[in-house]
Amino acid sequence: MPEVLDPVDVVCVGVGWTGGIIGKELAEDGKQVVGIERGGERGPEDYLTMHNELRYALRYELMQDLSKGTLTFRNEPNQKALPMRQLGSFLPGKGVGGAGVHWNGQTWRFLPYDFEIRSRTLDRYGPEKIPEDMQLQDWGITYDELRPYYQTFEEMTGISGAAGNLDGNIQNEGNPFEGPREEYPTQPMITSPLLGRFMEASASVGLHPFMAPSANLSEAYTNPDGVARGPCQYCGYCERFGCEWGAKADPTVTVLPSAQETGNFELRTQCDARRLVYDEQEGRVTGVKYVDTVDNTVYIQPAEVVALTAYALWNVKLLLLSDIGEPYDPETGEGVVGKNYCYQNFGGSAAGYFDDEEWNLYMGAGALGAAVDDWNGDNFDHTDLDFIHGGNIAISQTGKRPIANNESPPNVQKEWGSEFKRASVKYHNSTASISAQGAVMPHRTNYLDLDPTYTDEWGDPLLRMTFNWTEQDRKLAEFEGQRCAEIIDAMGPTKMGVGTEVIGEGGNYDIRPYQSTHNTGGAIMGSDSNTSVVNSYLQCWDAENLFVPGASAFPHNSGYNPTGTVGALAYRAADGIKQYFKRPRMLG
Repeated sequence: MPEVLDPVDVVCVGVGWTGGIIGKELAEDGKQVVGIERGGERGPEDYLTMHNELRYALRYELMQDLSKGTLTFRNEPNQKALPMRQLGSFLPGKGVGGAGVHWNGQTWRFLPYDFEIRSRTLDRYGPEKIPEDMQLQDWGITYDELRPYYQTFEEMTGISGAAGNLDGNIQNEGNPFEGPREEYPTQPMITSPLLGRFMEASASVGLHPFMAPSANLSEAYTNPDGVARGPCQYCGYCERFGCEWGAKADPTVTVLPSAQETGNFELRTQCDARRLVYDEQEGRVTGVKYVDTVDNTVYIQPAEVVALTAYALWNVKLLLLSDIGEPYDPETGEGVVGKNYCYQNFGGSAAGYFDDEEWNLYMGAGALGAAVDDWNGDNFDHTDLDFIHGGNIAISQTGKRPIANNESPPNVQKEWGSEFKRASVKYHNSTASISAQGAVMPHRTNYLDLDPTYTDEWGDPLLRMTFNWTEQDRKLAEFEGQRCAEIIDAMGPTKMGVGTEVIGEGGNYDIRPYQSTHNTGGAIMGSDSNTSVVNSYLQCWDAENLFVPGASAFPHNSGYNPTGTVGALAYRAADGIKQYFKRPRMLG
């Protein structure tokens, strides 16, 4: 029998960005908070020897151990799903801070269009623009409602950037297509020669380039909680690594120290949550059942409020295992848990090879980049196009490392032979790559459920992912790839190549090559309990004291990295939990 512990006010299941934010906010509010984390504890002192490409970038030491828990995958519902035994397309983290430790730091606000995407698409183009199987829906919240929470997240993390829309006043230095906002807490990062060339070329073809917003600090910064951090060193070891300087914002150097300083936040590591204890008749969760993996003791931690703050995929798995909400059925379109699983479309790209240029590509930072948003969202007319939305087009200088950096033009035999070696030496420091981060729309047959065959280390069903690219994705990738090529061509390369090889003509989604750790949906938000799992405060319709923030709440995925919106929604959820404690009820 599980050992039942003394009750607390709040349990956070997972201690990354969402768990750290909610834990800190509620601990500061005087609540007793327990954070349950599957992995171990870690911080900047553990990252001092992380400049090891083989160990961390290629052998994934910071990532989830798939021998203990993974998922199964198939492209179509009529196929048999098989377990993912090697990390590839996406890289969930393990340990305190989660994927917020090994991320790059690209921190965007979604467009106002995103939050009202169905309404705005219908208003501008009519119902024929939305295919029958595209389960497009509004988010139940507007950009203006989420704006203050974006600001709070950016001030806590110290995001570097230049505003393009200061309360409706368009600024030359920033993104003119963004929603109204405030100045960034810190200045943009350094404009390297490569980024400068991209910005000049983009402007020359009539676009509106700007420096990308970054969670890598451009200057020393002290946030509103009094947490001081130093600036980025441009060492080139961000993605798949922790930052020993603390210059890259992550939960272990921002919200978690503040939470622990209150004395109200208890962190329990090496603890794997297996169920939410659910009272369906009362419409409440009463606690969390978890295993201490050090000695395999099973506990139940009772709580007044539970925040399900794991990675997006595992939020959905725990809801399904706990029988909370109606599982989604792709045949009928009924049910909500597992619905609208989406990903990121990196199908459009272009590369330029420069015989007489060197860019010092070994230097960089995870979010050091420049971008254009002219072809994102509904910033351009889609009347004569076979898709909706678009993608942020960007060039990044994240730091080229020796093992993975083997660049060669498309006419060269890839990955072996003397010609390849000569090209790799010639172009390792003279290549520019541009890619579009395309939005992905929900489709009736892209969803998450429990696998009927395969189980995890505890004997519980694995999560099953059913996902494939659609014609919407392929058309968008083709269009964005052409736009990338136009910019590369304007940069004046000696040679260039254009590709949509990630998707390809009629191609299927392949879970093996890395693409992005931008898994979204499955526990989506909205204003109607018949079509969503949570409301605008991330409060579960079927259990009023359960809050489920994170990218699992996205009804679709935008043309940006998700973390800025994940952070904003976490602050929104924390606000909702505070209101709930004052007067327990469904919020709205």
